[in-house]
Amino acid sequence: MNYSEILTKLISRKDLPLPDSEEVMERIIAGELTPAQIAGLLLVLRMKGETAQELAGFVRSLRKHVVTIPHVSDEVFDTCGTGGDGMRTFNISTATALVVAACGVTVVKHGNRSVSSNCGSADVLEALGVKIDLTPEQAGACLDEVGIVFLFAPLYHPAFARVGPVRKELGVRTIFNFLGPLVNPARPARQIVGVSDVAMLPVIAESLRLLDSAHALVVRSTDGYDELTTTAAAEVYEVSQGALTRYEIDPQEYGFAHATLNDLRGGDAQGNAVIVRSVLSGEEGPRLDTVLFNSGAALYTAGRTKDIAGGIALARAAVESGKAIQLLGRFMTVTQSMRKQSTPH
Repeated sequence: MNYSEILTKLISRKDLPLPDSEEVMERIIAGELTPAQIAGLLLVLRMKGETAQELAGFVRSLRKHVVTIPHVSDEVFDTCGTGGDGMRTFNISTATALVVAACGVTVVKHGNRSVSSNCGSADVLEALGVKIDLTPEQAGACLDEVGIVFLFAPLYHPAFARVGPVRKELGVRTIFNFLGPLVNPARPARQIVGVSDVAMLPVIAESLRLLDSAHALVVRSTDGYDELTTTAAAEVYEVSQGALTRYEIDPQEYGFAHATLNDLRGGDAQGNAVIVRSVLSGEEGPRLDTVLFNSGAALYTAGRTKDIAGGIALARAAVESGKAIQLLGRFMTVTQSMRKQSTPH
């Protein structure tokens, strides 16, 4: 189909099948569509409502064009969410990634700078002393040595450059706001994805199923966080072995005390770095509870435990033993050393 045929179809509120949406993304990447055409496409998709087939098609195309890293096994894990919940919490998914890695799961954390807070995953890791601008070869070596690495999204997705200016000028949410967790260059077979937009929960879950995810949890707290939290129950879509299941989980069933928004509030990068260090060091309270809750779900999804409760116990042991804060120290030291070696004198 040519561009006008695609646009006419979408304006008529007809969905694109996966192969057609994949082809559309290929055309965008190839530079065949003008900025005005890209803007029109993104807006019409938004107004119609993006489907799992359309999302999966875009992802399949983008995955062909990512910068890859060496030494990556199939059994890597990610905790990247969509962002955009506007809750301005501390960096829950980043702290979770560090705890999960301390439990022996190989974690490739994919992320960017701030979306809905004062401080994104890249910002807080920099404030913690972790170098985020590793080359692909260094990233692979870091993963081998530490068991965790951060991939700063702009360095690995040259294809996104085609749409960046258009998205900025539009200033509204588009399908690209939901692609981040699905286009990790390491292609994790297992992941936990926090989603801020309630309507996109089943869409992202179904797209993961279409993309043959081995095991994923797509989550949103019922009070709007794109995480599991101890402030409210959460809606969960679980993708496993080609099946999709929906259920709710309540933090109080796992023994966590009820928390408030203010309990989880974050600040700037330096402030959030202090919070993450305190959590990894085992400082009791709602912040640690929330990270343990997410880590428990992540460890279950990663196949380390048979249920979330077992994952919470494993995560708590990693924090209380000092493994979590020690892992952060290694992560910082190794990445700083690598960047020094590659910096011209």
